[in-house]
Amino acid sequence: MHRIGFIGAGPVGTAFAISLSRHGYEVTAVHDVNRDAAESFARRLTGCRVCGTAQDLADGAEFVFITTPDDIIARVAGQLTWHTGQAVIHCSGACSTDILEPARKQGTIVGSIHPCQTFASIDQAIENLPGSTFAIQAEEPMLGALKDIAVALGGNWVQLTAEDKILYHASAAIACNYFHTIVKLAADLWQDFDKSTGEATQALLPLLRGSLNNLSTVGLPHCLTGPIARGDLGTIRKHVDALARRAPSTLPLYKALGMETIPIALAKGTIDQAVADELRELLKPD
Repeated sequence: MHRIGFIGAGPVGTAFAISLSRHGYEVTAVHDVNRDAAESFARRLTGCRVCGTAQDLADGAEFVFITTPDDIIARVAGQLTWHTGQAVIHCSGACSTDILEPARKQGTIVGSIHPCQTFASIDQAIENLPGSTFAIQAEEPMLGALKDIAVALGGNWVQLTAEDKILYHASAAIACNYFHTIVKLAADLWQDFDKSTGEATQALLPLLRGSLNNLSTVGLPHCLTGPIARGDLGTIRKHVDALARRAPSTLPLYKALGMETIPIALAKGTIDQAVADELRELLKPD
């Protein structure tokens, strides 16, 4: 079993390392500029030591995961002395393996693996990892090793090119981060009828879970419900009028999202082109 080290002891690195250790991988070392974070990381793993420098870690590990913030990865790769045949991997979703070029030029084998998952906390991330898809950019033999890691952690994998990475990451950001933005905007509307954001969130959560369950079980486009799916022009018109009067700052996004929803309803077959055209007229920007 290869000795694995982590440079970077944030939530991604820590959750990833603990998950690897629980599935038989030997995580032996960690380094972080924040000594407390590195020590917290090491305490959760048997036989893991804290290295005082990144070079100390690189000297003793066969597989090195760089799990620092994205804008530091290239600096780490360029500042260290690497060994021929050593594996250097980063876990950025947005960056390609090009940023590991300084390490590759020293004879290392490079790759990247990014779990398409949210890391709000370490323990929650560990719980969420099984079933996740891991985006991998690598060539053999690293490709096979990273596929094995994805499978060992109970996940699926998809192979990406350097050009694919940033678009993949934008997709993840839309699905995960902007999802929360939409929920907040929906919850904020409740304040206009004297209900708190907390009350709104509790009311919306079962709806959100139901929507995700529909997406999981029947998929797109058939999971789509609601007034656009029904071609309910009257309700959409009332939404637009109410938002214009009581929440005008939300109206442009409501219209934009509605426009993007029309093709889904068409694909589902619950509206025809004539209704779609009427919906577009209602939802066109001011």
